[in-house]
Amino acid sequence: MAIILFDDNARNTLLPLTFTRPVADLRLGILTIAQKWGKHLAREFSFYTEEYLQAKFPMVVESDNFFINGSICPDESLVAIISELQTGEAIALDDVLIAVRLNMAEAKNFSPDIYLAGALKYDSGFTRIQYPEHIFRKNDAELRKDFALLTIGRTSATISSTNTIIGDGFFAEEGVQAECCTFSTVNGPIYLANNTEVWEGTNIRGPFALCEHSQLKMGTKVYGATTIGPYCRIGGEVNNAVVWGYSNKGHEGYLGNAVVGEWCNLGADTNNSNLKNNYSPVKLWDYTTQSYRDTGLQFCGLIMADHAKSGINTMFNTGTVVGVNANVFGGGYPSNHIPDFAWGGSDGFEEYAYDKAMETTARVFARREHRKFDEAERAILTEVFNLTASYREF
Repeated sequence: MAIILFDDNARNTLLPLTFTRPVADLRLGILTIAQKWGKHLAREFSFYTEEYLQAKFPMVVESDNFFINGSICPDESLVAIISELQTGEAIALDDVLIAVRLNMAEAKNFSPDIYLAGALKYDSGFTRIQYPEHIFRKNDAELRKDFALLTIGRTSATISSTNTIIGDGFFAEEGVQAECCTFSTVNGPIYLANNTEVWEGTNIRGPFALCEHSQLKMGTKVYGATTIGPYCRIGGEVNNAVVWGYSNKGHEGYLGNAVVGEWCNLGADTNNSNLKNNYSPVKLWDYTTQSYRDTGLQFCGLIMADHAKSGINTMFNTGTVVGVNANVFGGGYPSNHIPDFAWGGSDGFEEYAYDKAMETTARVFARREHRKFDEAERAILTEVFNLTASYREF
């Protein structure tokens, strides 16, 4: 039985975060959406996504295939109903196809639109990620669900007695290193994955997750609901943020109500605002309408796509969207939408030269021996560079 996570129209409203990945590869809580389904169904998973992404995120078809909407997070009710679908049956809520079960021949010709009209009607709610701000807004609930999923029936590893743990919702995998830190689970659980490090003087208030091989530097202040993905190094003050992986915020500065993609670097004293001075609702740049969309949120900070960078003392205004491989530096506030492959700051932008961007990306990958900047990775960035050319008419 194959589990295939498919993209629907949420992929477009989640840009620029989904330029470089399928929707189901988004991380919120502790796991990616795909990993959540894999855990719940005890199966390997693959992806139905844009053609230029398939080399890195292939689709694997078998004789029996469950296609599941990659923007939807699993829960016990959904898992039970999807597991009972018969071949050819689909399930939907309003105009959202949730899942369909197909044989090999039908799977090879899958398209979400084909199965919506005849789908069974689902009469309960679910968690769906449709806009970038949903990731930090729904991180609290998903972190609690993932914590329960990963720790049920298990006992936490023991950490040093120099630490203070408040409450009962603390879990550490083997290999965690922490000294002289405070972990408060009064407001939510705290999960430390294997081979993570929490350096001296750090204070963490749950819910919080630190994924494998990541580090919190000395004196870091973390408020829930925050997730730090794998292979990250984080310092300063962080509040209700999701940092996906292989990204660094190594110094002082505030990051709040934010999403930061993979392979990003925030220079020393980079800060983002998450509240407008007049307390009015925050608007975010929307790639589908090419205009600013009212989120209805009073608190909304930074949305940063993969491979983006900021120089020291960068100031991001409330509700800033930074595109793939943008490089931001200089004084003052840059614009609230920084296009993909843009180079500059408040004084203006130019196009980040493709060859130079690829050289930098190769150097960044070289710092992680287990990750390679191969042809699949390069092809994705090349396609994004071409797809976003019209946004860079500075």
